[in-house]
Amino acid sequence: MTAQLRRRPDGALELRVNGVFVMDDAESTSERLLARTVLDLGAREVLVGGLGLGFTLRELLDGGAERVIVAEIEPELVDWLADGTIPGGTALLENERTEVVVADVREVVAAQSPDSLDAIVLDVDNGPDFLVYEQNAAVYGDDFVAECAARLRPDGQLCVWSMADSPAVRDRLARRFHEVEALEVPVTLQERRESYWVLRGSRRR
Repeated sequence: MTAQLRRRPDGALELRVNGVFVMDDAESTSERLLARTVLDLGAREVLVGGLGLGFTLRELLDGGAERVIVAEIEPELVDWLADGTIPGGTALLENERTEVVVADVREVVAAQSPDSLDAIVLDVDNGPDFLVYEQNAAVYGDDFVAECAARLRPDGQLCVWSMADSPAVRDRLARRFHEVEALEVPVTLQERRESYWVLRGSRRR
């Protein structure tokens, strides 16, 4: 993959991967909601799939998370946060509660002990129906959902960011989790009204 940062004429910092828009720093509501959703449900040890511009990580740390493991497949993103190219990134990575692993999120999840996490938050693409990277289709598959469930403590949360609601992902969550819900997040993208989605389930006891 090829990650690129650019400053738009409106001043926003924009992240693209393989030439496809992923996110910017003008609208971070849904990224922060991922963190706030699991924090409000009591999560303190969290694994995040996808570093992005750091908004989810920042919200988790500011909200009192005790340990945050971040899986990021693009080393450039980690470098840009570390050297300050992405504003505020250095402090996030230097926080003693942060652990960043440059690897595929599937490998990082598989490396965790069973029943060791309060939440897994996945924001690795534009959602299951708008893939930037074709191999990420497996992130939304039944096998990986089951792997995530096995790494969560009872009542642990799996949250998935998506550009659109996904009945297929909700069905997969329902096989392993209860209290499955789809949260619509209204956003404004370059003066357009859109909606992003957070799909969530709680691990059965």
